[in-house]
Amino acid sequence: MKKNNLNDHIEKILNDGKAENIVSIPLKGKSSLADYMIIASGTSTRHVSALSNQITSKLKMMDFKIFSTQGQRNGDWVLVDAGDVIVHLFRPEVREFYNLDKMWLAPNDLNIEDNI
Repeated sequence: MKKNNLNDHIEKILNDGKAENIVSIPLKGKSSLADYMIIASGTSTRHVSALSNQITSKLKMMDFKIFSTQGQRNGDWVLVDAGDVIVHLFRPEVREFYNLDKMWLAPNDLNIEDNI
Protein backbone atom coordinates (compact mmCIF):
# COMPACT_ATOMS: atom_id res chain seq x y z
CA MET A 1 0.00 0.00 0.00
CA LYS A 2 1.37 3.40 -0.98
CA LYS A 3 1.61 5.87 1.86
CA ASN A 4 -0.31 9.10 1.58
CA ASN A 5 1.28 12.54 1.56
CA LEU A 6 0.12 13.41 5.10
CA ASN A 7 1.73 10.25 6.47
CA ASP A 8 5.02 11.12 4.75
CA HIS A 9 4.97 14.67 6.17
CA ILE A 10 4.37 13.41 9.70
CA GLU A 11 7.16 10.83 9.45
CA LYS A 12 9.55 13.56 8.28
CA ILE A 13 8.54 15.86 11.15
CA LEU A 14 9.12 13.02 13.63
CA ASN A 15 12.50 12.16 12.10
CA ASP A 16 13.56 15.81 12.16
CA GLY A 17 12.44 16.02 15.80
CA LYS A 18 14.59 13.00 16.75
CA ALA A 19 11.62 10.75 17.61
CA GLU A 20 12.61 7.14 18.23
CA ASN A 21 11.19 3.83 16.96
CA ILE A 22 8.79 5.35 14.44
CA VAL A 23 6.29 2.78 13.17
CA SER A 24 3.68 3.50 10.48
CA ILE A 25 0.79 1.02 10.42
CA PRO A 26 -1.68 0.90 7.51
CA LEU A 27 -5.21 0.58 8.91
CA LYS A 28 -7.05 -0.36 5.73
CA GLY A 29 -9.29 -3.31 6.52
CA LYS A 30 -8.63 -2.97 10.27
CA SER A 31 -10.29 0.29 11.21
CA SER A 32 -12.34 3.07 9.69
CA LEU A 33 -10.80 5.63 12.07
CA ALA A 34 -7.93 6.57 9.77
CA ASP A 35 -5.80 5.35 6.87
CA TYR A 36 -2.62 5.13 8.96
CA MET A 37 -1.51 5.06 12.56
CA ILE A 38 1.96 6.28 13.43
CA ILE A 39 3.50 5.30 16.76
CA ALA A 40 6.71 6.93 17.97
CA SER A 41 8.63 7.50 21.18
CA GLY A 42 10.14 10.59 22.72
CA THR A 43 12.92 10.43 25.29
CA SER A 44 11.01 12.36 27.98
CA THR A 45 7.65 13.99 28.66
CA ARG A 46 9.10 17.25 27.40
CA HIS A 47 10.30 15.61 24.17
CA VAL A 48 6.91 13.94 23.60
CA SER A 49 5.11 17.27 24.07
CA ALA A 50 7.59 19.04 21.79
CA LEU A 51 7.06 16.42 19.06
CA SER A 52 3.28 16.90 19.23
CA ASN A 53 3.72 20.68 19.04
CA GLN A 54 5.99 20.31 16.00
CA ILE A 55 3.47 18.05 14.26
CA THR A 56 0.52 20.36 14.88
CA SER A 57 2.30 23.61 14.00
CA LYS A 58 4.05 22.32 10.87
CA LEU A 59 0.95 20.56 9.52
CA LYS A 60 -1.15 23.69 10.07
CA MET A 61 1.47 25.70 8.14
CA MET A 62 1.01 23.20 5.27
CA ASP A 63 -2.80 23.67 5.44
CA PHE A 64 -3.54 20.25 6.96
CA LYS A 65 -6.28 20.15 9.59
CA ILE A 66 -5.61 18.87 13.11
CA PHE A 67 -8.86 17.54 14.56
CA SER A 68 -7.71 16.91 18.11
CA THR A 69 -4.64 16.71 20.33
CA GLN A 70 -4.89 14.97 23.69
CA GLY A 71 -2.45 14.31 26.52
CA GLN A 72 -0.05 17.21 25.94
CA ARG A 73 -0.29 18.44 29.50
CA ASN A 74 0.89 15.10 30.93
CA GLY A 75 3.32 14.21 28.12
CA ASP A 76 3.38 10.45 28.77
CA TRP A 77 1.10 9.61 25.85
CA VAL A 78 -0.01 12.24 23.35
CA LEU A 79 -2.52 11.52 20.61
CA VAL A 80 -2.67 13.75 17.53
CA ASP A 81 -5.68 13.22 15.27
CA ALA A 82 -4.78 14.53 11.83
CA GLY A 83 -7.78 12.95 10.13
CA ASP A 84 -6.35 10.33 7.79
CA VAL A 85 -3.44 9.73 10.16
CA ILE A 86 -3.61 9.14 13.92
CA VAL A 87 -0.31 9.74 15.75
CA HIS A 88 0.51 8.20 19.14
CA LEU A 89 3.57 9.65 20.88
CA PHE A 90 4.84 7.90 24.00
CA ARG A 91 7.59 7.92 26.56
CA PRO A 92 9.35 4.55 26.03
CA GLU A 93 8.08 3.03 29.31
CA VAL A 94 4.49 3.99 28.57
CA ARG A 95 4.73 2.68 25.01
CA GLU A 96 6.02 -0.65 26.28
CA PHE A 97 3.19 -0.86 28.84
CA TYR A 98 0.35 -0.23 26.36
CA ASN A 99 2.06 -2.07 23.49
CA LEU A 100 -0.12 -0.61 20.72
CA ASP A 101 2.45 -1.76 18.15
CA LYS A 102 1.74 -5.41 18.94
CA MET A 103 -2.02 -4.87 19.14
CA TRP A 104 -2.25 -3.29 15.68
CA LEU A 105 0.49 -5.21 13.87
CA ALA A 106 -0.52 -8.72 14.91
CA PRO A 107 -1.80 -11.08 13.63
CA ASN A 108 -3.02 -9.59 10.33
CA ASP A 109 0.37 -8.17 9.35
CA LEU A 110 2.31 -11.35 9.98
CA ASN A 111 3.41 -13.15 6.85
CA ILE A 112 2.03 -16.70 7.05
CA GLU A 113 4.84 -18.03 4.82
CA ASP A 114 7.39 -16.89 7.42
CA ASN A 115 5.86 -19.31 9.92
CA ILE A 116 5.90 -22.40 7.69
